[in-house]
Amino acid sequence: MPGTDSPRTPEPAVQVPTRTLVEALIRTDNTVDTGELYAIAPLLGMTDQQVRLCVKRMVTEGRFTQEGRGRKAVLRATGATEQTLGPDVDFVAHAFRQDAGLAPWDGTWHLVAFAVPETARTARDALRAALTRLGGAPVQGGVYVSANAWEPYVEDQARHLDVLDHLTLLTTDNLRHGNEHDPAAIARTLWPQDEIADRYQRLACVARPRLRRLQEDAYLPGPQRLTIAVELAAEFTRAMEPDPLLPPELLPQPWPGTQARELVAQCWSLLDKYTEKSERISLFRLYRDAIRPAAAAS
Repeated sequence: MPGTDSPRTPEPAVQVPTRTLVEALIRTDNTVDTGELYAIAPLLGMTDQQVRLCVKRMVTEGRFTQEGRGRKAVLRATGATEQTLGPDVDFVAHAFRQDAGLAPWDGTWHLVAFAVPETARTARDALRAALTRLGGAPVQGGVYVSANAWEPYVEDQARHLDVLDHLTLLTTDNLRHGNEHDPAAIARTLWPQDEIADRYQRLACVARPRLRRLQEDAYLPGPQRLTIAVELAAEFTRAMEPDPLLPPELLPQPWPGTQARELVAQCWSLLDKYTEKSERISLFRLYRDAIRPAAAAS
């Protein structure tokens, strides 16, 4: 397992958008203590003015309601905000199952073909974006492929966009790209693996010193622990969002994503262990739910 005695590399600065900070500090009762928000903001290089303006915008957008004023206010997440919080547990859990060798690839490629008419151009563009977000890559005009069984997610998106009747779903174990038959070579052609690997290497550089800090001082002050949690969540999201979660059989080994996720899992385990229940934010539960099933089965 990756530890803290790996060679020390320069620690990259973590850029956390103010909006991300506000959403990251939502507690399990869906509230944000603004006193806590203002205490952590300077640790992330943010000014009080940035926080105030961000809170005002998010309340105006209907993302939160506000009770009280200033540092004694309480923000309450609305339903729209609750639905978009944290990582997608299904996808994060799948990544950890892959890392643990619990989701071997069966050699099946999953394809989606669509011919959405020009009159539904907006929906067609949204479908393309959704397929990319779900880890698909275009192989021809209107044809996308994934190495994972993504059909339920694709169908949900298509129903939401009212274009399900324009889709054809199929699978094959015999995909050829030009003259290339080798699945790993095809995967290298279709997905930007180098760019994805770079993101995970950056995540590892961010997680490693924070893990060291948590191991050396289990009882860090609350604001410092929450700052680590917010920074990890921001970098983890940046690394995971463009990752199609290709099976290990299609990736170069060792794959940087495996090590980076393990480092993050160790950090979240310590954060969860040494943080009082009253101080826990919703992200603790979301990451715990995503990581534990693979950890328990391995």
